[in-house]
Amino acid sequence: MNVQEIRGRIEQSGFIAILRGNYAGWFSRIAEALINAGATAMEVTFNSPHAAEGIQEVRQKFGDAILMGAGTVLNVHTAQIALDAGAQFIVAPNTNPEVIRFCVERNVCVVPGAYTATEVMLACEAGATLVKLFPADLTYFKNLRGPLSHVPFVPTGGVELSNAAEFIRLGAVAVGMGSAIIGEYIKHGDGLKTMHERAAALIRSIQLARTER
Repeated sequence: MNVQEIRGRIEQSGFIAILRGNYAGWFSRIAEALINAGATAMEVTFNSPHAAEGIQEVRQKFGDAILMGAGTVLNVHTAQIALDAGAQFIVAPNTNPEVIRFCVERNVCVVPGAYTATEVMLACEAGATLVKLFPADLTYFKNLRGPLSHVPFVPTGGVELSNAAEFIRLGAVAVGMGSAIIGEYIKHGDGLKTMHERAAALIRSIQLARTER
């Protein structure tokens, strides 16, 4: 898939499920539950154990049923490791022109993090596919998006089940969510079922919010 197709898939469900922590042995089970909930994108952060192996595992088992992204990619070296593992999009908490350029040259979807208007525009001008507003705050996002309404924002960090839809109403193309969806709780009892229900409810709320813009 090309960059625009990847972007379209991310926007389809409207959220990126973020795995941060030790989920060795759980990657495929998490991916399957997310797929069944209607999720289209899953990010494994590279400050998590076995991140590359997790991406590779899910890609081999599920193909394009769910997009696999690499998060916390702080340099080109890590980006290359992620792509070698099969990552289909690259996410960072910061705006690193070298990482953006590396991805653009390889026709890879890249989602750098930015906070100020200056950082956002630097990311866009460098070729960012989407811009991760990090950390995210509803009031701040509303004010920032006023003059930057053309930017495809993905607020992350501070997005909860209770406010995700509001970010979409304010113009976000998607949101990134980690512990609000995926946490240690999934490893116990009916945890995976609970995660599936949370993800499905989130996607429904996002779709409804889009009709209310």
